[in-house]
Amino acid sequence: MPNTPALVGEGVSAICGSAQCTEADLAWAESLLNAVGIVVRVDEAHMDVVTAVAGSGPGYLFLIAESLLDAACAEGLPDGIADVLVRQLFKGAGILLAESTESPATLRERVTSPNGTTAAGLGVLETSGIRETMHNVVKAAAARSVEMGK
Repeated sequence: MPNTPALVGEGVSAICGSAQCTEADLAWAESLLNAVGIVVRVDEAHMDVVTAVAGSGPGYLFLIAESLLDAACAEGLPDGIADVLVRQLFKGAGILLAESTESPATLRERVTSPNGTTAAGLGVLETSGIRETMHNVVKAAAARSVEMGK
């Protein structure tokens, strides 16, 4: 099933074939799903993690956007300006990430000046355990996917 960015032609779908599935069957499925974004082929054993990352991932990013918007407004930025900034931030950073051949880590490093504002904010994220939190998010969603598949 495509994720919600499929609504704007930017979705991602993962497919896998059963033993009875032919290459022609997979190619046909890909051709249908390519209409709403990209398609990746994965082993069935990975589908629950794919669901946790790509299927549920838009919700995680929307919560982060919502949190940034709330923080900007709490710091005195007018709602309308904060909204435009956050939306363009996600659009621009998303396009940069999608079109770059550099890793997310390299892109992050390039935007982080030593002792700068980005470093200060990233320090809070790291100290708050963002990496462990995201790992736990993926684990919880994947576990729920397993439960729902029973």
